[in-house]
Amino acid sequence: MENGEVYRATTEAHPGPGRGARSGLAAYFTLSRLSGFRRLKVLELVLSLLAFICEEVVSQCTLCGGLYFFEFVSCSAFLLSLLILIVYCTPVYDRVDPAKVKSSDFYITLGTGLVFFVASVIFALTHDNTVTEIAAINSQKACSDVRRVR
Repeated sequence: MENGEVYRATTEAHPGPGRGARSGLAAYFTLSRLSGFRRLKVLELVLSLLAFICEEVVSQCTLCGGLYFFEFVSCSAFLLSLLILIVYCTPVYDRVDPAKVKSSDFYITLGTGLVFFVASVIFALTHDNTVTEIAAINSQKACSDVRRVR
């Protein structure tokens, strides 16, 4: 048996994206599609997470309905922003229609922006003036401003 027969079945001529300098998950993640206003997606993600964290720190409330609605909206906005960011930065974007991704990104951002605005108004009207509640409202306002800029 010669050496060519032994190594032919196991040797790869063109190794896949999971090998080399960038291996594992880093090989599938790229920021090249985040150009222009799409870079604001990262800021939107961070601000919605900050609003959720600040809201979670609130230890007491008298009218908790606004707080719970704000919690739901901020967590949903974070998860939806994370989902769209993952689609833009992974090979999933190549497998779906880019026009559908852009339109769904627009409608998700518009919808969460409107609901976030309503939630922040309700939360601002029903909060107990604690420092963490005011920080959550201010981070939400900044997140809404980022959405309006887009």
